[in-house]
Amino acid sequence: MKQYLYGIDFGTTNSALAIFDEESREITHTIIIPSLIYFHQNVAEGHVVGEAAVAAYLSDNMKGRFIKSVKQVLSRSSFTETRIHNKRYNASDLVAIILKELKDRADQLTGQYCQKAVIGRPVFFDDDDVQKDTLAQTRLQKAAVLAGFTNIRFQFEPIGAAFAYEKSLVKKEKVLVADLGGGTTDFTYLVLDPEKANSNDRKSDMMANGGIYIGGDSFDSTFMWEKGTPYFGKNSKYEATPGKVLTVPVSLFANICSWEQMNFFNGLRIKKDIEDYYYFSGNDRKFKNLITLIDNNLGYSVFQSIEQMKIRLTEKNEASFRYHQSGIDIDENISLAEYENIISKDIERIANYLESFLQKNNIDPKDIDSLFLTGGTSMVSSIQSLFRKKFPHVKLNSGDNFKSVAKGLAYSGYLFEN
Repeated sequence: MKQYLYGIDFGTTNSALAIFDEESREITHTIIIPSLIYFHQNVAEGHVVGEAAVAAYLSDNMKGRFIKSVKQVLSRSSFTETRIHNKRYNASDLVAIILKELKDRADQLTGQYCQKAVIGRPVFFDDDDVQKDTLAQTRLQKAAVLAGFTNIRFQFEPIGAAFAYEKSLVKKEKVLVADLGGGTTDFTYLVLDPEKANSNDRKSDMMANGGIYIGGDSFDSTFMWEKGTPYFGKNSKYEATPGKVLTVPVSLFANICSWEQMNFFNGLRIKKDIEDYYYFSGNDRKFKNLITLIDNNLGYSVFQSIEQMKIRLTEKNEASFRYHQSGIDIDENISLAEYENIISKDIERIANYLESFLQKNNIDPKDIDSLFLTGGTSMVSSIQSLFRKKFPHVKLNSGDNFKSVAKGLAYSGYLFEN
């Protein structure tokens, strides 16, 4: 009977699983799904995952419960559980739903019930905080067990990406790997050697790793704050007392700029506050948009519009931020220069971290033979420019931005030898 190992890249935006045949030492299939869960409005219909979650969400007229970017709550001690149809779900429960979907699809392809997996994790789940990092990995481990895995190892995601890249090399290289995902940006500096691709001892090849809690979701949140929230009443005025006109507190709008908060943005108290502000604003139309956004669970569709605009700006110098749903109308042209200015502080934080990473680990940029960028956020123009300016002598390489990590994790079977 064939023996298989699954390499699993559980991501903020997408999740992938690579099936590794341990006899032939080849990857036979790679599966990728959006990291999405949708709980139907009708509790009897249960939930769906991945591509089906979007279809069900739309067919239900966005009335059920839509969960996105659940990876970002793994390190949040403040998140203990959420209630969906009067059932409690903690972070591990939600992650397990996605992992089990991947496992079930893979098991159908292999015809086996595989319990062996190398699961990727960011270098830091939450900015070099040991306590939060431990909490996140513990929750991820529990989720893997709930999904049906019993033989589990963890590998840093950029190391997984590196092992995938190593398959394309013909000689030894010192490589800086940058894995830029939806939630984090991770760096690994290591020696890659095609002659050692199947070695069981790679510890000596890992020279440095680090990461920062900034990714594509950060860009989307920043953009939403600058360009989206004004359409939902961020600048609305209300009459607190007769003759005393104030601006609605901006703190209210932070909740619609972060998916991890929007997912659970359904408390009665905050809804009452919003309704009061709407009344005292004289029924401001833009503030009404905020009520519509929350009541109709439109957050995902708004952020999809932002994501589509971001993707178009990787190829063009201008794109539209366009959204028309349930009376909410947004149609604004955004230039590449304007977008880059909006996300410039996030880019600067990544650049500053990269500089400190190089200095801390005594890495001379001139010693780097190759750069390997992976992850969907690596395609953003400002990210490409950052690396070209920092390393003008080194060619930027990339693989499949959505499957590279999973494939490299599947090549990490040496972890089971320890």
